[in-house]
Amino acid sequence: MEKEKVTIENYLDPHYIHRSNWLRAAVLGANDGIISISSLAIGVAAASTTKEPIVLATVAGLVAGALSMAAGEYVSVSSQTDIEKADIEREKKELEEMPEEELDILTQIYEQRGLKHETAIQVAKELTAADALGTHMRDELGINEMSKANPIQAALASGAAFTVGGLLPLLVVLFIPVKGMEYWLYGFTILFLIILGATSAKTGGSSIGKAIIRITIWGTIAMGLSAFVGYLFGVNV
Repeated sequence: MEKEKVTIENYLDPHYIHRSNWLRAAVLGANDGIISISSLAIGVAAASTTKEPIVLATVAGLVAGALSMAAGEYVSVSSQTDIEKADIEREKKELEEMPEEELDILTQIYEQRGLKHETAIQVAKELTAADALGTHMRDELGINEMSKANPIQAALASGAAFTVGGLLPLLVVLFIPVKGMEYWLYGFTILFLIILGATSAKTGGSSIGKAIIRITIWGTIAMGLSAFVGYLFGVNV
């Protein structure tokens, strides 16, 4: 039987940091969806005696919010990608025009990380010979496959996460009576946030208690202010 080829991937543990990019986008989108749509619905519910304007405002907020999240994430990640590409092109030019200076930069980087000067030079030479651009991207610029983001992927992930989060308070609006709806919305939203906080903390390997406290406190503040505005400027509609 042919012996299976062993690669470094066989030994690498699945660290939590490898999940940071997609987890951040998913949690941010879902959290925004839950809090934004709940706060909007609570504000309108506090000033309304019928369900129609609450549903209309909630649906409009959900659509606008999802599109805004997707567009914002696309623009943000595209800007980051453009900067990375510009730095990579600059690095290519520097490697062609002044290879010795670039080798010296690598050597200094490895020395700062704790290698002796002779060892740092040897490592810099060997890595440069193997993949000069890739080495400088990783060690000088801090760009690697894990940190590189895809604008389309980020936009779709953020928009989808916001939509999923926003649908939860919309369901509450659809099935709960108008009278006292703001209190039902607050209760269910806190429950949704607790589940989201616990899930994200579990996935990211962090403290579940801290995540729940953090997410519920800020959610309560947002919804409380929205309800206050609704009561302050409330007109029966």
